[in-house]
Amino acid sequence: MAAAITAAIVTQLVASVTRTAANGQDVGTVVANFFSFFTILSNAGSVVVLAWAAIWYLTRRGAATHEPRGLAVALASVTVYMIVTGIVYNLLLRGIELPQGSQPVPWSNETLHVVAPIFLLLDLFVGPLRRRLPWRAVLAIIVFPVVWVIYTLIRGPLVTNPVSADPFWYPYPFLNPNNFANGYLTVLIYVVGIAVAIVAVALFVVWIGRRRGSGGNMR
Repeated sequence: MAAAITAAIVTQLVASVTRTAANGQDVGTVVANFFSFFTILSNAGSVVVLAWAAIWYLTRRGAATHEPRGLAVALASVTVYMIVTGIVYNLLLRGIELPQGSQPVPWSNETLHVVAPIFLLLDLFVGPLRRRLPWRAVLAIIVFPVVWVIYTLIRGPLVTNPVSADPFWYPYPFLNPNNFANGYLTVLIYVVGIAVAIVAVALFVVWIGRRRGSGGNMR
């Protein structure tokens, strides 16, 4: 799965860069924008964590009963991010053209938004040697989405869209205050709604892990 996600990311990046270069647009900005999408960052993180999990599982010593704490938190985190990616994309963004500089490559797009999220969801239920995490792990899980939203809203008005030449660039339309009559107020409503969804999914992931796992702190 890590290899499939990597291939999907690389394929879409190459398509975006190729089209940008052919149109004489700013390749550097497009690459930076590409790696500013929550989807891309979540999938890239999943590649690292899935590879880590595979290497640990295949090289573990002795009769390990559960995964290391760091790996457990990392797996829970990317699982939450990928589930949320799948939900948000398929409910809010499917069929909407996003400003990535190139039309989505169909198989790559489906891998990043459907196949990979489903894989991480299934892994939550069937992955071996899972560690029971404390409830406070939810706080660690939500750090990245919070940082990403802050980064996105600060960066947005500072970047010129290399495709449309608008004096702003946001990865998703619901984060772009220029799309709404109430500006940032509407953006805030979307952010709060998605934040609630992230916390809910994080609680669900930790709860399943606590039911399936062993070791760890029950608090």
